[in-house]
Amino acid sequence: MQVVPLLAVALQGSNNLATPQTGDDGRFSLWIALAVAVVALGLAFLLARAVIASDSGTAEMQAISNAIREGAEAFLKRQYQTIGAIALVLAVVVFAGYHLSPRTAPYAGKTVVSFLVGAVCSGLAGFTGMYCSIRANIRAASAARTSLDRALKLALRGGAVTGLVVVALSLLGVASLFLLFGGLDHPEQVPFQLVGFGFGASLVALFAQLGGGIYTKAADVGADLVGKVEAGIPEDDPRNPAVIADLVGDNVGDCAGRGADIFESTAAENVGAMILGAALFPVFGLKGILFPLIVLAINLIAGIVGVFVVSTNETEDPMRALNRGFYVTSALALIGLAGAVYSMLNGPGVHPEWLLACGVVGLVTAFLFVWITQYYTEARYRPVLSIVEASLTGPATNIISGLAVGMETPAMPVVVISAALLLSYFFGVKGLEDVTIVSNYAKGIYGTAIATMGMLSCAAYILAMDTFGPITDNAGGIIEMSNQPDSVRDRTDKLDSAGNTTKALTKGYAIGSASLAAFLLFSAYLEEIKTLVEQKLAVAHAAGFATSMPAGWSFTNINLAQIPVFVGALLGAMLTYLFSSLAIKAVGRTAQMVVKDVRDQFRENPGIMAGISKPDYARCVNIVTSAALKEMVIPGLLAVGLPVVVGLIFKHFSSTYQANAAFDSAGVSLVPTISGIPVNLTGAESVAGLLMVGTIAGVLLAMLMNNGGGAWDNAKKFIETGKYGGKKSDAHKAAVVGDTVGDPFKDTAGPSLHVLIKLLATITLVLAPLFV
Repeated sequence: MQVVPLLAVALQGSNNLATPQTGDDGRFSLWIALAVAVVALGLAFLLARAVIASDSGTAEMQAISNAIREGAEAFLKRQYQTIGAIALVLAVVVFAGYHLSPRTAPYAGKTVVSFLVGAVCSGLAGFTGMYCSIRANIRAASAARTSLDRALKLALRGGAVTGLVVVALSLLGVASLFLLFGGLDHPEQVPFQLVGFGFGASLVALFAQLGGGIYTKAADVGADLVGKVEAGIPEDDPRNPAVIADLVGDNVGDCAGRGADIFESTAAENVGAMILGAALFPVFGLKGILFPLIVLAINLIAGIVGVFVVSTNETEDPMRALNRGFYVTSALALIGLAGAVYSMLNGPGVHPEWLLACGVVGLVTAFLFVWITQYYTEARYRPVLSIVEASLTGPATNIISGLAVGMETPAMPVVVISAALLLSYFFGVKGLEDVTIVSNYAKGIYGTAIATMGMLSCAAYILAMDTFGPITDNAGGIIEMSNQPDSVRDRTDKLDSAGNTTKALTKGYAIGSASLAAFLLFSAYLEEIKTLVEQKLAVAHAAGFATSMPAGWSFTNINLAQIPVFVGALLGAMLTYLFSSLAIKAVGRTAQMVVKDVRDQFRENPGIMAGISKPDYARCVNIVTSAALKEMVIPGLLAVGLPVVVGLIFKHFSSTYQANAAFDSAGVSLVPTISGIPVNLTGAESVAGLLMVGTIAGVLLAMLMNNGGGAWDNAKKFIETGKYGGKKSDAHKAAVVGDTVGDPFKDTAGPSLHVLIKLLATITLVLAPLFV
C-alpha cells in the first residue's frame, strides 16, 4: 500500500494543497553542490600536499614525529576495526527493524545502505584529518624555528584539510545518495530514506570521540601526574615515557574524534533540514529540499577564503589572526546565505527577508557561543582568574572554584539557544505568513532549520581552527623533546595557547549545533510515529478490522504525567550521567596503568632521569591503546542500546498506564483505535520522553564539562607563564591537580556527550518502527 510521505502530510495545515513544482526547477542546485564538494576535496588534497612538502626539520625532530605518527595510525586502525564490527551488527538490526513495518519494509535496503555509507564517510573524514595532522605537526615545528607566521599558516592549513574533507564528504555523501535514490524524481520521499546516513555518522562519531578521548586523556593525566607532580620535570620532557602517548592522543582525540563529531553534526542537520524542506515542497519545490546542500557548499567556499586570509607577525597574538579569518568566513557565509535564500526560498506569499533573518539568528548564535566559550576559558577573564587565585590556597580550593565555574557555564548558552529557537520559529512564521497551504508549525520549524544551517555555515573554518590545536600542541612537544632554543619554544607556546582556545571554541560550537539539531530530529521522530500509526490503522482496516482516527490527532503532546513517559524521561537524564561516569572512570583506570608503567620505567632504568638512556615510549603507547579500545565499548553500547530497550519493553505495557481516559464523555475515542482498543503508544511515548529529557540533561552537562575543563586547563597555563609563583610553585601544583580533574571533562566525557545527544535523536528516528 502506498502511504503519503512523513512530514508532507503531518505538517500541512490545509487540504487545499498547491500543485508541487515540477520540471528542472532547482535541479541545477544539486549539481552545483556536488561540484563544490568535489572541488573542495581536490583543494584539500592540494593543501595536504603543500603542507607535507614543507621542511620536516632535523633528524631528531623526525624521529619524534615518526613515533607519534606510528602510534596514532596503529590506534586508529584497531579502533576502526572495532567500530566496523559494531556497525555491521547494527546494520542487521536496522534492516530487521524496518521489515517490522509494511510502510518501511520497502526502504530497509536503502536505509541500511545510507547507514553504512554514513559510517564509512564519517570514518574516512576522521582518518583523513588525522593523516594530515600527524604530518603537519613537524612541519609547523620546523617552521617555528624561523617564523611565527609560517608556522601559523602551516598549522592552520593542515587543520583546513580536516575542515574541508569533513564538510565536503558530508555534502557529497548526502547529495549522492539523494541522487542515487531517485531524489530528482521523488523529492518528497527520498529525504526520509537518508536518516540512516545520520545514524551511521553518529555511531562512528560516538566511538571515535569516546575511544580517542579516553586515549588522549589517560595518557595526558598519567604523564602529568608522574612527570610534573612526582618527578618535577617539564611537560613534553623526553625523559617521560608517556609523552609520546600524550602527543598521539592529541591526534586521535582532537583530530579524528572531533572530525567525526562535526561530520555527524553536518550530516544529521543536513538530512533533518531536507526532511522539513520536503514538508514545504508545495511552497518551494525541489529548491526547498536542496537548500541545505547549497548552504554547505557556501560553507566550503567561505571556509577556504577564511583560511587563506590568516597571517600574523612575531609580536601579534595568533588568536587575533585566527579571529580575523573567522570574521571573514562569517561575512562571506552571510552573503552566500542571503543569495541562497533569495534565489531558492521564494514564491507566492513568501517573504525571504524574514527567512534570511532565521539564518542570521544562526550565525549570531555561532558568534555568541564562540564568545561565551572564550569568556569562560581564556585567562584574561574572571572565570579562569578566579580558579588561578583559588590555586594559591591548594588543590581543594582550586577544584571547588573550577566546579563552580563549570556549573555557571550553562546559563548564558541556554539563554542563547532558547532565544535562537524562539526567534527563528517566529521569523519562519512571518516569512511564510501569506502561505495558506501549510500550518504555522511547519513554517516555524522550517525557520529553526534555516537557523541551524546558518549556524553550520562556518563549520569548515571552525573545524580547521580546532585541528590547528593538536597540530600546534604536537609541534610544541616536538620542539621541547628535540631540545630546540627557547626562542623557538616561545613561538610554539604562543601557537599552543591559541590552539587550546580554538579547541575549546569548537567544543562550544559543537554543543550549540547539537542542541539545535536535536530539536529538529525530535520533531521528525514525533511525526514519524504518527505516520506509523496511520499505516497500522490502514493495514488493520484492509484486514477487515474497525478502525478510528480522531480528527486532528497528532503525536506531538508527550504527557509527563504518564508514568512510562516519566520513567523514560528519568532514564534519559540518567543515561547522560551514567555515560559520563563510565567515560571518566575509563580515563581514570587507563591513567592508573600509565602511571604504573611510567613509575616502573623510572625504577627499572635510572638512566632515564639522568638523561643517558631513552624510555620505552612504545610500551606506554601499547598499554594506552589496548585499554582505551576496551574501555570505549561499554559506554558506547549503553548509549546505543538504552533507547531501543526502553522502547521495546515499554511497548508491551498496557493502556492502564495512560493518565487520561481513552474516550470522552460521549464515548468518542480520543486516540486511534483498532476494534475499539486504543493503539498502544506507550513504547513510542517513553522513548520520546527519554529523547527529550536526555537531550536537555546532556546539553547542560556537556557545557559544564567542556567549559569547566577548559577553564582548569588555562588556569594552569596562566600560572606557567610565571604568574603567582610560576612553574613548580605550590599554586602550580594545585593547578596541575585541577587540570588533571578537568582533562577527562573537556576532552572525553564532554565531547562524547555532543555526539550522544545527536545519536539519541538519529537512532530513535531510524528505529521508530520497533516502538509502535
